[in-house]
Amino acid sequence: MADDPEGQDPPDGPSEPPVPGPEEEQPQQPQAQQDDLDQDAQPGDDPDPQPRAERTAPDEQEEDGKGYDDLRVVFGRQVHNNFYGTVDATGAAFGMGTGAAPGLSPGTVEPEEVDRALRCYLAPRPCFGEALDKLRADHIVVLTGPGDCGRGASSFALLRAATEAGAALRSLSPANSLAELAASSALKPGQAYVILDYVGERNVAAVQAFDIRRLGEELRRKGSYLVITAGEDAQRRLALREYCVPWQAPDPLELLDHCALRLPPADIPPGAVAELRERVAELRRPADVVAVAARLPDGVEAALKTLGDSDRELVRGWFAAEPGAGDLLPLAALVFLDGVPERTFEKASFLLGAYVRDWEQSGELPAADPDAAAATAPRRVTFEQTRARWQERTAGLVRTERRPGPGQDSSRSERRVVFASPRIRELVVGELHDLYGYQLWYPLRQWLGHQALEGDLTARAEVAKGVALYARHALAEVDESLLQAWSDGLTNQRVTAALALQFMCEDEHLAPQALNLALSWAVDRGPDRAVTTAMALSGRLGCLYRLQALNWVWFLTTRGERIAFAARRSLVLLLQTAEQDAERALFTLRYVRTRIKDAEPRSRDLSNALRATVQLLESERLEEPGTVAAALLRETPGSARQLGSLWASVLHSVCRRRAVGALCRTLAALRDDPAAADAVRELGEAMRAETQPRQWTALQHDLSIALRHPDYAIPGTRRLADVLLGSMRSRPAASGSGRPPARSRIPVPVVSSVQGGRSK
Repeated sequence: MADDPEGQDPPDGPSEPPVPGPEEEQPQQPQAQQDDLDQDAQPGDDPDPQPRAERTAPDEQEEDGKGYDDLRVVFGRQVHNNFYGTVDATGAAFGMGTGAAPGLSPGTVEPEEVDRALRCYLAPRPCFGEALDKLRADHIVVLTGPGDCGRGASSFALLRAATEAGAALRSLSPANSLAELAASSALKPGQAYVILDYVGERNVAAVQAFDIRRLGEELRRKGSYLVITAGEDAQRRLALREYCVPWQAPDPLELLDHCALRLPPADIPPGAVAELRERVAELRRPADVVAVAARLPDGVEAALKTLGDSDRELVRGWFAAEPGAGDLLPLAALVFLDGVPERTFEKASFLLGAYVRDWEQSGELPAADPDAAAATAPRRVTFEQTRARWQERTAGLVRTERRPGPGQDSSRSERRVVFASPRIRELVVGELHDLYGYQLWYPLRQWLGHQALEGDLTARAEVAKGVALYARHALAEVDESLLQAWSDGLTNQRVTAALALQFMCEDEHLAPQALNLALSWAVDRGPDRAVTTAMALSGRLGCLYRLQALNWVWFLTTRGERIAFAARRSLVLLLQTAEQDAERALFTLRYVRTRIKDAEPRSRDLSNALRATVQLLESERLEEPGTVAAALLRETPGSARQLGSLWASVLHSVCRRRAVGALCRTLAALRDDPAAADAVRELGEAMRAETQPRQWTALQHDLSIALRHPDYAIPGTRRLADVLLGSMRSRPAASGSGRPPARSRIPVPVVSSVQGGRSK
């Protein structure tokens, strides 16, 4: 997003400033005092075997730093290598580069996105008419029903029908407080708003009838409209009940005929029409019907193949044979360890068998699950088959392949056990959930806890991915039995919990739940969980819900030193993962810049903002050498202005020494790029615009001395420094001063060596 020519920072969309005012889309941050925010978790909530009293603050901060190093490694794989494969037939992929469904990420929903979503849309009767009447009368309506019945596209269609042509459509965060929306200035006149997959609010007294009526009145007064999509349980909330319309999918055959009028014509043999319509009539998801219609121009066979699901039939057939424990337990382990080395997988699957045997010998039966004894249970545990025998029994589901680990060359490749396709992995999770009860899942959850604590980073990332897939079927169980404990555990467990929330974001219906879970740990849940929140907001959650993530991460930087340390690392990760997303990178820089400008002089807020800013300017790229600032200057137009403003702010503060060092490292990273001179010149001009004459002279002096360091005293770096300093020298001296420029009293910075500098 380019900067405004008038010098104003453009908002993220037509009506939302980079940093909201006190009542604009702010998270529900409690006003607790500092001492209240940093209390330990409640007794009985901590699974950590080491007493908290023995873990000193420096030790905890060091462990948190190791956790962020792990996140940096995983996020680096995601951003640069698309390390994780597709998860289902829709093509969604784990990683920062995946596209979001229209409206999933808060912000402006472009008209082109709405057009694509509504290309083959057919309004279901009679619910569409009922919802449109309610929307026009109350200016707010809630569409309730299962997530695959077309609620999202219907919300766009309703808003287009209710608003004037050209009205802006904005998506709001699903964790927004509806009561606060009514009292804020976030709602603008004549606009359309949508909240997809609303998850409710953590405040037990939230969304009372009075508040929701006030929201409707505010929307009516401004001539704006709001459509909310939510699960069927929303109808049971008294405050929302009168605004709810139960939603249903359109008739599949009517939708097929409707699509035929809008898609390229297809030549269908008369004999195949009856079979095609018979198969389509059984479909319940509108997206499936549209997919069939889209394949019809390729022939009836291609369309019928879309209807078939050979992977599902294969998985169901394997489970229908009632596999023994020797086959079932390794397959269950593979759900959470797909792609790890075969030796690691075999050790882990054997350990899962040990957990099952221990549970069987204990004779424990779940008191809260009287039907557990009747549930399908694995047979007695044996591990007699060889690798070949197990793979023969799982033919079609599992295969082996040779590949090196992350960062290794082909000479280090080894056999790895993987599912035949990511789709099969997802289907196996569903079958395990549907067919097996407490007898399998109790020891499996214990085993997952062990893996989250003791596994290496690759294994824990796969555990997190498997937990995210399982959350599609049993979110409450995942939250209560796994994530709650891990979020308050040791570093490895907290990293695994944070990664699980990242992977949950790849499902558009789970993403709002992941955000809600992360925010539920931020306040009054102990410092460990607050750190886990900061970790969770640094990845895919921060990409999807960028304003809310930045607000909460910034709030956490005001907490105790340990939490603030973690939050500043999260802020750095948010910028590092945005390196290839110019709009998000600029948004992050503008956010920090605005926070600095809004802080009172000599205040704690300003000191906090400057500490966070200098860490951003010092940050290294995730996978490649050099600073993030250098990469942004090289690749992102408009970044020089934002970075120049940030550098000017910290160069005038107690962080000056670190800021000069960061500037030197950035120039060193750009020294071999012939095209970098223009960006460096623009950076210097931006710094000059916010620097007083005396400060200007002192900065020129300090930077000139710092560049004598052996790592920078080479032609390329000196050339760029001359470009930057030339921008500084071009500023006229202050009038009325006959004294020579004052020499800086700032010590010469000691700068660590940089890759590519003069060899020693």
